[in-house]
Amino acid sequence: MTLQNRVTPRGEIVAHPARGTMMGNRGGRLHDEARRLGSRRWASKAWICCEIAFRGRRRVVMGRGYTELFFLDEAVALAAGHRPCYECRRSEALAFAAAFGAARAGEIDHALHHFRTRRDTTRRADASSLPDGAFVDGPSGPSLVLDGALRPWTPDGYGAPVPMPGGGLAVLTPEPTVAALAAGYEPRLHPSA
Repeated sequence: MTLQNRVTPRGEIVAHPARGTMMGNRGGRLHDEARRLGSRRWASKAWICCEIAFRGRRRVVMGRGYTELFFLDEAVALAAGHRPCYECRRSEALAFAAAFGAARAGEIDHALHHFRTRRDTTRRADASSLPDGAFVDGPSGPSLVLDGALRPWTPDGYGAPVPMPGGGLAVLTPEPTVAALAAGYEPRLHPSA
């Protein structure tokens, strides 16, 4: 059975068999005993992006604890409103916090929560003005800004680069995270990028 635990750049949680390169959670348990999601999409403001493997820990996906979520890569997690984990990705979390201009994880979570829960699809920008690692709603759906082109996202990986279209596109990555990317934070990308 394919579980509903794959996160898209729009922050939706969908069922798809591909697992991606990173996992995370939204602060707690979102699933029932049958491993199905209810209507709740977060348990706290601590939305994190983690390593798939850390210190040999083994988890049952959608078991007794929090709901494990999976991302193609960190750029997708950031677009969905997540931040690096301070336990398994401490150096990345500290680098993100410095680029974000925040001293603590709670400050980041508080600043991002509005953008996570109230998706502003009217925020538009010329994709060429955005930093690498940001996501836009491109001509063929969610697309990663990278090296002066757009890379269309699929749950299995990125498509071939396409030229930047003229005009404004809807920006999917939360505004404070775009600022952190512009300040130099470099997310870990899927090999297909």
